[in-house]
Amino acid sequence: MNEPDLRSAKRPDPDLPMVDVADYVVDYQIESAEAYDTARYMLLDSLGTSMLAMKFPECVKHLGPLVPGAVLPGGARVPGTSHELDPAQAAFAIGTQIRWLDFNDTWLAAEWGHPSDNLGTILAVADYLSRKAEREGGTPMTVRDVLTYAIKAHEIQGCYALRNSFNRVGQDHVILVRLASTAVATAMLGGGKDEIVTAISHSWVDNGSLRTYRHAPNTGPRKSWAAGDACRRAVIHAINAVYRGVVGYPSALTAKTWGYYDVAFRGQAFEFERPFGSYVMENVLFKISFPAEFHAQTAVECAMKLHGQVAHRLDQVDRVAIETQEAATRIIDKTGPLANYADRDHCIQYMVAVPLIFGRLTADDYSDGIAADPRIDALRERTTVKENPQFTKDYYDPGKRYIGNSVQVFFTDGTSTEKVSIDYPIGHRRRRGEGIPVLLAKFEAALRGHLPAHRVEAILGATANPTRLDAIPTQEFLGLFTL
Repeated sequence: MNEPDLRSAKRPDPDLPMVDVADYVVDYQIESAEAYDTARYMLLDSLGTSMLAMKFPECVKHLGPLVPGAVLPGGARVPGTSHELDPAQAAFAIGTQIRWLDFNDTWLAAEWGHPSDNLGTILAVADYLSRKAEREGGTPMTVRDVLTYAIKAHEIQGCYALRNSFNRVGQDHVILVRLASTAVATAMLGGGKDEIVTAISHSWVDNGSLRTYRHAPNTGPRKSWAAGDACRRAVIHAINAVYRGVVGYPSALTAKTWGYYDVAFRGQAFEFERPFGSYVMENVLFKISFPAEFHAQTAVECAMKLHGQVAHRLDQVDRVAIETQEAATRIIDKTGPLANYADRDHCIQYMVAVPLIFGRLTADDYSDGIAADPRIDALRERTTVKENPQFTKDYYDPGKRYIGNSVQVFFTDGTSTEKVSIDYPIGHRRRRGEGIPVLLAKFEAALRGHLPAHRVEAILGATANPTRLDAIPTQEFLGLFTL
């Protein structure tokens, strides 16, 4: 094959991965009732998580206008607040709320991430457009429309993640939030396939943020607003493509030397396991019981089962043995001092120690006050973490998507607890029947912790019936969450 002429200014046809995304967003009809059912629970869970985040001043300080006074009356609203903002800044705020506590849904594969992060973009754009339509006598978007775009955003992010590991080239998974959100936001704003290709070409030209803020020794709170940042950027790309007619970059991925593949992906093209459909939403993992990095969810559940056998013998613990998946050993196996909340909720030793001691793991357990308890670091120092090859194999198996962990505690007198192993957490598709009532209880408790009682009752009434919920105009639905 002849090498391309790098001097030629002739524009090529758009890269196929960008075309495939545009075709999917515009043409694909979601027929799966399970996908819509799961999407409704995802929407409620994400909004509940955003209400839980309102207890944390470090989150709340990010939720207003970029500079004081930069408000947009009639613009997009931020749930749990009185803010009305332009849709890009609202996308940042909502994405930050949803992601702050590491308690929203999760997708684990070659790349891990949180597809409900895309709701930052989808809800902000939907509210902006629906309020505008209401003022101008048009037709607002409904909650059903929001669910449709959410299913598609989940699918784009999740299908890219199945075979393509961005973390292995040092990039953060929010690059896929920006991709998926850009694609659906462009369609929401009225763009067609050409505009979607243009917008997502700009998303790839942005390259990716370094995930150093998720790892020792630099772990910090940027990881809690990185998805919001991706949502904001996605809205900007969509607006530029639809309203301003910016020029796109058709070989943003494949251009020799200067394209994404050569610059950032070691010269490799993306690989795909399956065509776009509704697979990701149907199989998404909910974080229901614990605000913990998802690779550790079953480890926390194991530790909870052992609490009664260990809590009264903490001074006799010789060793805590954790077996986990290979991915967890790379991202949450952490020793030494933990500097902040973000450090602690990405340390499997910490996330196991707390339930062994207290019989719980809540967002408050990552605070400086709880972390000062010397028993936590004492257990961390006695904890070993190693890969269990079967857990890793089951993690990557497309028919399982397990997130297995085991925990066993050994005492100085030579005795030990049983080895507790759990293959998949309560938020897994195989435990939906068990998990959904807990998810709904989490949602209600989160609402009651932040909103007035009359608003909580109105929200519970509006969300009780799926058909009724689907038909609610978006601006009316989000208005229930506005203070």
